[in-house]
Amino acid sequence: MGRGLAGFAQEVGPGWVDTAVVGLSEFGRTVRENGSRGTDRRHGSVGRVLGGGVKGGRIAGPQVRADEAHLVQNRGFPVLTDYRSLLAGLLRCLYGLEPASLQRVFAGAAPADLALL
Repeated sequence: MGRGLAGFAQEVGPGWVDTAVVGLSEFGRTVRENGSRGTDRRHGSVGRVLGGGVKGGRIAGPQVRADEAHLVQNRGFPVLTDYRSLLAGLLRCLYGLEPASLQRVFAGAAPADLALL
């Protein structure tokens, strides 16, 4: 995936500064092993945002400790940023979309400002 994205950035050339690529997955894993020493599927995951104008090199958004007090059923990370909020926030910044327009696409999700752009 890394080589593919690097090739894409090279192909885009100077337009990369105005490009934002988002990689999302709803496939998460538990923090704790199960009885057979594996990890089970969970609902939390990470999103990756890259592009020429992205202020990256960091973990953006809320974070919690991987301890019993913060994990769901003491096994998995909670969802802290809805992917719809992430996308709505990026589209608001990139295209100046109004809240009403964003709500038509991402109903019920407030745009997240993660200071990515």
